[in-house]
Amino acid sequence: MIARAFSLPSLRMNAILGGVIVGGLAALAVTAPWLAPRDPLALDLSARMSAPGQTHLLGTDEFGRDMLSRLLFGARTSVIIAFFTVLFALATGTVFGTLAGFMRGYVDRIVMMFNDAFLAFPGLLLALGLMAVFGASRDGIIIALGLAYMPVVVRVVRATVMSIREREYVEASRVMGNSEYITMLRHVLPNCIAPVTVLATTMFGWVVLSESALSFLGLGVPPPAPSWGNMLSTARPFISQAPHMVILPGLCIAITLLGVNMLGDAIRDWLDPKMKA
Repeated sequence: MIARAFSLPSLRMNAILGGVIVGGLAALAVTAPWLAPRDPLALDLSARMSAPGQTHLLGTDEFGRDMLSRLLFGARTSVIIAFFTVLFALATGTVFGTLAGFMRGYVDRIVMMFNDAFLAFPGLLLALGLMAVFGASRDGIIIALGLAYMPVVVRVVRATVMSIREREYVEASRVMGNSEYITMLRHVLPNCIAPVTVLATTMFGWVVLSESALSFLGLGVPPPAPSWGNMLSTARPFISQAPHMVILPGLCIAITLLGVNMLGDAIRDWLDPKMKA
């Protein structure tokens, strides 16, 4: 009882803070064109590396571009890439994981053979290799990171399906004369929503960090389009002259990851049957 009394406030706090941070990030990403005080690509060489002040609330970068506007549009870039990457990884991973776990036999062996081949490479290293093929663009990042994180989804969905396919209601569906595909779609796949939801929340943070890393290495969103990663990369030579150029995008990445992780922990605990007991 004491452990439960302490766990419930902690769960609510994680859910509230995580929801506020993630919801605020999404709102800023959607409203960035209206909230940004200036054009994020507009140059003002007379105000290069200005400190935060009244004219530029968060200062300017090495070309005099407004940091607040670039951070807002950088959030828009990160949210769009993370959303479509997670959607792509979940869609493809759920299909292959469900087929492998439910059909078993040679289908399982073929799917897992290719899946293990993808898992043999670290996610970021695989994304780097794919980016060399697709080129540095937003669509290329989505495809590369989606394929890099798809194997994790396949394994989670496959394990869940393998445990569900032996349940009594699945056998009852077969006895009623439903085909394997109808049984899979109506009775097996809906029960995979909980673990997939938790994984999607966690994966969102992974993708934000990976996209920032790719942009930092010069393989992400090509300049001058703003991205938190390429803002950090271009600010490295000026860290002693204008530390705000490094601190602000780094702080945005850190706060985003904190909010996503807190929200993911809250969703995981909420969906855990042991926490509902």
